[in-house]
Amino acid sequence: MESRLFEHFKRIGFRKWYERQLLSSHAHMVLAFLSAIALVASMEAYRTSRGDTQLANVLFVVVCAAIGLWAIRRYLFLLMRAEMAANQASCPDCGDYGRFRVVGQRPRLQAIDVCCRKCSRDWTISAQ
Repeated sequence: MESRLFEHFKRIGFRKWYERQLLSSHAHMVLAFLSAIALVASMEAYRTSRGDTQLANVLFVVVCAAIGLWAIRRYLFLLMRAEMAANQASCPDCGDYGRFRVVGQRPRLQAIDVCCRKCSRDWTISAQ
């Protein structure tokens, strides 16, 4: 994961990466909300149906539940990864937030070495 994070930071920068992560995570939250609405609607349709349509409604309930669970897991994963990186994005010396350049990576430690653009202080962002 840290090599992908390294490539994203290097290619588009931290701030754009962070914004994209938040937008993507919140899109998954909206998907989870919509699947919850569809789940309730499918359960209501099951209650009033008979025969083969009941079987189809059971299938819809299962599909909506699976999509909802996947979406909420993805939402939490993306949000936590973005927040983990954001908590480490301030320069320890000058406090400048998110304005750094990527210097290198340490694959064995799952870390990214960065340098502040304002004061040239080096620090490490953990990708775990």
